[in-house]
Amino acid sequence: MRKCISKVAALWLALMLSISLAACSGEEAVVSQVAESQEEPAASATESTETENEGPGSDDPSMLLEDIPAYDSSPYVEINGNIPVFDEADKTTEAFETYSDLDSLGRCGAAYANICIELMPTEDREDINSVTPTGWVQNEYDFVDGGYLYNRCHLIGHQLAGEDANEKNLITGTRYMNVQGMLPFENMVADYVTEMGNHVLYRVTPVYDGSNLVASGVQMEAWSVEDEGDGICFNVYCYNVQPGVEINYVTGENWPTSSGTDTASNETEENTYILNTNTMKFHLPDCSSVSDMSEDNKETYTGSRDDLINEGYEPCGRCNP
Repeated sequence: MRKCISKVAALWLALMLSISLAACSGEEAVVSQVAESQEEPAASATESTETENEGPGSDDPSMLLEDIPAYDSSPYVEINGNIPVFDEADKTTEAFETYSDLDSLGRCGAAYANICIELMPTEDREDINSVTPTGWVQNEYDFVDGGYLYNRCHLIGHQLAGEDANEKNLITGTRYMNVQGMLPFENMVADYVTEMGNHVLYRVTPVYDGSNLVASGVQMEAWSVEDEGDGICFNVYCYNVQPGVEINYVTGENWPTSSGTDTASNETEENTYILNTNTMKFHLPDCSSVSDMSEDNKETYTGSRDDLINEGYEPCGRCNP
């Protein structure tokens, strides 16, 4: 009888121990699943950012705009010391070509390629009039080269990759930005690749302010792979402006300036601006930067643009007052 009881007790203890171990294992499994479920959204968000923004310099376009000086007669300005930012893993001699999906407003994102002979077109350029990029409100001006204000601007030019009627590669850009801003850099890359037969990492990122349909400008980055940037190395921002024309970047609507050819006559007029006494920049009252400004640094000013600049203030790169 005692042996029987001892066997029953031993079995009972073994059963309890088994249940206890299973419970612990189950708790660890649950903890592991919770930890994984908490980590997955962060990883997913990172992947989404990389897909939509296509690399450094475009993660936060509004911050980029805030750092860009206002347009001042030059079609482009160097940024980050004219040094591009590319991932080391991309510095390869393998050809690639990627275009961002259109966003919810139908706007293009970054276009990124490793330009080489293999990607360059062997056929004539195709018609691109079938594509209507966001903000396309076309008007003709007799003082604009070619007559029309807007071009369907390739992010990656035809001569570099042969992409033509690709809605992910065409934005509404002024004739001035297309010809004076972007084309010289496209020609530089095309000439280098043709002559040297090397590869050039090349990324063009349209930069929008808020929900504007027309980009304020584009960031262009390039770096030659085989010679580690000795042949081609630049990082510039091209202004999507047209001298003599005012543009509503929200809609794309446009009209001639009061002088018909320049905005200089407005510089001595008295207007109301919002000053940021901390950054020493001035803004239009409806500029999106004003709402982000600390009340302690905010000041309303009525006077001429020239006087503000003489006092050491700089115009905002977002609203271009």
